[in-house]
Amino acid sequence: MKKYVKPDNSTQPADFSTARRVVFANLKPTASPISLRLPSSVLDRLKISAHSQGIPYQSLIKTILADAVSVPGASRKGGKS
Repeated sequence: MKKYVKPDNSTQPADFSTARRVVFANLKPTASPISLRLPSSVLDRLKISAHSQGIPYQSLIKTILADAVSVPGASRKGGKS
């Protein structure tokens, strides 16, 4: 019976002295960072709501925005088209 043994032993510390940095130019991030100014009172209410739901407030904001833009034919209050 043949014994299959990997030549590299993963229990030993890795040698990164010959490692090099590479760039994956074709990979796109799944999310884009944005900067958004909100009134402090709105942000406070979002944080309180997120806390009561046990989720990060930024996740709550993403959910609210995704729901708002996914509703077909939904009109915006006070906004320009």
